[in-house]
Amino acid sequence: MIASMARANGGVGPERQLMRDNGKVTQREHRLRPGENLVSTTDRQGRILHCNPAFVQASGFSREELLGQPHNIIRHPDMPAEAFRDLWATIAAGEPWSALVKNRRKDGDHYWVRAHVTPLMDGGEVTGFMSVRTVPAREEIDAAEALYARLRAGDIALRGGRARRTGWSGRLDALAQALRASGALAAPIVAVAAALAAAAAFGVAGGVAVGMPVAALAGALARRRLQAPVRAAVAQAQRIAAGDLAPHAGARAAGLDGRMQQALDQLHVNLQTLVGDARGEVDGMSDALAEMAAAHRELSARTEAQAASLQETAASIEQITASARANAQSAARSVQQAGEASASCDASRDTVAAVREQLQAIREASLRIQDITQAIDGIAFQSNILALNAAVEAARAGVHGKGFAVVAGEVQALARRSAAAAREIKDLIVAAQARIDAGVQQGEAARQAMDLTAGQMHGLREQVQAICRASDEQLAAVSQVNAAVSSLDGITQQNAAMVEELSAAVATLSDRAEVVKSAVQVFRTTSAQRDLPDAVALRKAARAAARPAAA
Repeated sequence: MIASMARANGGVGPERQLMRDNGKVTQREHRLRPGENLVSTTDRQGRILHCNPAFVQASGFSREELLGQPHNIIRHPDMPAEAFRDLWATIAAGEPWSALVKNRRKDGDHYWVRAHVTPLMDGGEVTGFMSVRTVPAREEIDAAEALYARLRAGDIALRGGRARRTGWSGRLDALAQALRASGALAAPIVAVAAALAAAAAFGVAGGVAVGMPVAALAGALARRRLQAPVRAAVAQAQRIAAGDLAPHAGARAAGLDGRMQQALDQLHVNLQTLVGDARGEVDGMSDALAEMAAAHRELSARTEAQAASLQETAASIEQITASARANAQSAARSVQQAGEASASCDASRDTVAAVREQLQAIREASLRIQDITQAIDGIAFQSNILALNAAVEAARAGVHGKGFAVVAGEVQALARRSAAAAREIKDLIVAAQARIDAGVQQGEAARQAMDLTAGQMHGLREQVQAICRASDEQLAAVSQVNAAVSSLDGITQQNAAMVEELSAAVATLSDRAEVVKSAVQVFRTTSAQRDLPDAVALRKAARAAARPAAA
């Protein structure tokens, strides 16, 4: 059986289980938590089809590194070859095997477990193996190390996980064990031998000598009939332990044996119902988790798209905010410039008014000069009259009036020049007055224009101030929108992170559901053959899943 299993696996069987070298060891012990159970299932070739999280954590490998791999990936070189030979011999025969095992972790450390290996049967054929490992006590580990030292030395061997002596003593032990195992057949043989020996020793009559073994044989046959229900119960218990919960019809004995068989049948039905319900619920959970995972992927994509849109919106609003801030600053500068221009316009208007007042004063001064010029012209006219009169009187005086006539001539000439100068001054004053009047009119027009400009500048300043206030309000509103969008973007990012966490939680829950689903697949609830996963497909899927993570 062992050789046929090895050939079916291309040589991956007990022989290679013994030969594999997994690398260096540290001899550091990794202590497992008390009460922790490590579970795995393998196919007939010993390739891992399922392992629970405790097994993964204890091994130091990832689940992807374990699925589809030979179970001897955790073999420790300190384990004697005899232990694996006995393991494969026992489980290949369809019998459970239990013993302490020292396993190697990925980092070279080791951990001890009590391994309970049960063959998975389908119609009397081994289809795989389930291993449940419990945490042993320290004294058990010490005893196992001593036992395995003797195994490596060849002093003892294993059978069904139990130690036995080698040589003739071992053969006698094996014969005694076989006789004890045969039960009903051994008893009559022993009884007959004892009876014949007694007859030969004491000379008992032949009838008595023959009757005694016959009675012993009858008793043995009775014991055999009594042990039959127990054997049936053991067989049924082994089927349950092997995960075979398919219905099995059989006759039920009476009395206490019947009650024991009824209890096993009830246990069988209860387990079948519970496992069937669990498988149905796990299948439904797997479907729901797949839908949740798809929904979360879609939600994650939408959330990421929303986050991207919000980031773009936030960037645009940030630009608008910067523009509004620049506009507000420009409006503030415009208000300042408009105020300066209005002040300058007011100053110019005041200057024009002052110039107009100066021109008016000059005009008034020109009028007074004109009056003075008229007075000078009158004086010149009177001086000329007086000079003429003096000349007439000098002519009358004759010789005595010659000097006076010269003075009168000079005065007359002076009067003529004064009159001419007065006329020139008058002409200049008239021309200046005309220009001053024109200047006054132009100043008045400039004053009116400056008044209009000042009014317009005041209106422009008020408008710019209104624009500045509106720009400030717009900046405040845009800043609030920007803050709201930033807050919304932060919330969206948090939502995206929560979606990612929820997706990871769904993925983790989905992985755990797959672990549970893989675990309950060990049990067969119908007469159909177990649908165990393919180790090669698992290994390929694990490698495919590991590639994106490595990338």
